[in-house]
Amino acid sequence: MKNKKRGLSPVIATMLLVAIVIVIALIVFLWFRSITEEAITKFDGQNIRIVCEEVSFDADYDAGQVFISNTGQVPIYQMKAKIFGSGSFTTMTISEGWPEKGLNMGEAFSGSVADSAEKIILIPVLVGETSKGEKTYTCDERLGYELMTA
Repeated sequence: MKNKKRGLSPVIATMLLVAIVIVIALIVFLWFRSITEEAITKFDGQNIRIVCEEVSFDADYDAGQVFISNTGQVPIYQMKAKIFGSGSFTTMTISEGWPEKGLNMGEAFSGSVADSAEKIILIPVLVGETSKGEKTYTCDERLGYELMTA
């Protein structure tokens, strides 16, 4: 009597094993890459993410003009504005009239942003040092300043 059991062909089994090894290698690579992320530092080696929490500024909005004053000790290199209106949002970097070296402590800025916005979130951008030189870092949106325009 012959057994009529069937299994995977050796070719298909080999292809499955190779695919599994590739997927595992990819997972390990992505995990390792996230661990070795390049650190951006500011103020004597302090991680820039921690410095973001120390940023302090006040802002106001009136008829398309935004007024920002740096009330903290951390210079603000740039400012991003997340502008909400009519069910969607756009993000822009405030650049027109922004000081070239950033907004240092005690300095103020005023410039135009958007005429028809329901809400604006101002997100600070800092500049820090890496092993390759200076690099900008956008702080987390939760640390931004929310302006209600309507």
